[in-house]
Amino acid sequence: MLTATKLAIETTGLVKTFGSTRAVDGLDLCVPLGGVYGVLGPNGAGKTTAIRMLATLLPLDGGSATVLGHDVATEPDAVRGKVSLTGQFASLDEDLTGTENLLLLGRLFGYSRAAARSRCERLLAAFGLEEAGNRQVKNYSGGMRRKLDIAASIIVTPEMIFLDEPTTGLDPRSRNQVWDIVRALVAGGTTVLLTTQYLDEADQLADRVAVIDHGKVIAEGTTGELKASVGSGSLHVRVTDADTRPAAARLLRDVLGVPVTEENDPVALTARIDDPRRVAQALPALHDAGIAVSTFALGQPSLDEVFLSLTGRPTEEPAS
Repeated sequence: MLTATKLAIETTGLVKTFGSTRAVDGLDLCVPLGGVYGVLGPNGAGKTTAIRMLATLLPLDGGSATVLGHDVATEPDAVRGKVSLTGQFASLDEDLTGTENLLLLGRLFGYSRAAARSRCERLLAAFGLEEAGNRQVKNYSGGMRRKLDIAASIIVTPEMIFLDEPTTGLDPRSRNQVWDIVRALVAGGTTVLLTTQYLDEADQLADRVAVIDHGKVIAEGTTGELKASVGSGSLHVRVTDADTRPAAARLLRDVLGVPVTEENDPVALTARIDDPRRVAQALPALHDAGIAVSTFALGQPSLDEVFLSLTGRPTEEPAS
């Protein structure tokens, strides 16, 4: 068990209600200092509400929370002095240029004109936005906005930054660029709390992950621990002819003795395997049945399979 001195965040029984809805329902978190801690869940799971409470933007309706050793309810100013928040939507003045946005924030944080200019130039260079600095933000792409938004959040380098679904709606190239920025923040000593509904994002960035559903933690650990919790392996099969997939699924169910899932890809099948020894019987059985296979691979379960096993629904499905 981590001691309080080694924790960036500790919450006990955290509650937030909106009318009759308990958006956060007894949330318990222990987030260590350093690295990236992922909070994974579908839309409506309570991730953003929890972030807003921890960042002192919403009052607690129950439970307790400390951030970097300060009580969120009784020491909000101390918390605000140490953290930064980048929400799901860019908090920028679209009529100003990128440079003007950063200069404005620098001056508001107490930098002199020269120091604000220097900090602005360093951040634009670090985020690859030098050429866009003199353009109005309303003319930026989605990826450029997100990078500038994160740059604005670290005008003063925070001890901890909350990133609330920072890559939502971005193309793959922009997502990778944001991931690189997150890694750079961690390398500089900042602790990152990352909320996401993208399983590959948690897999790429997070040292530990809390899976949240209906406002409470339902599983927590490293990605490897979470994957191991749903079985020893995952079998992925692609048949050559889509018409043979139903027969292949029936055969695999009989041989493996486990449910087989027909994926969105019309030739793909997956199955969670508790006894890998049975897999050795599956490929010869498919061959004997005249079912041609293009891919047959046994690997560790994906975080997608972990989430589906824990909640019974995929991350992209809104919570009811």
